[in-house]
Amino acid sequence: MDVYGCNVSSDLVPGQRIRLPARPDWGIGQVQSVAGDRVTVNFENAGKVTLRLSGAEIEPVEDQ
Repeated sequence: MDVYGCNVSSDLVPGQRIRLPARPDWGIGQVQSVAGDRVTVNFENAGKVTLRLSGAEIEPVEDQ
């Protein structure tokens, strides 16, 4: 399982939708779990990915 870094300005919660501006090809992701400094996200085009909460930017996606 790959682990990527990310910066989060707010707390992430399971069910929250996010995107990574550095990886637009991954599409929108839904947070599956948060444990310490790691968050597991299921992305539309990349599947399940574990992110470390430092290193790259995460943007929350507002419901439309």
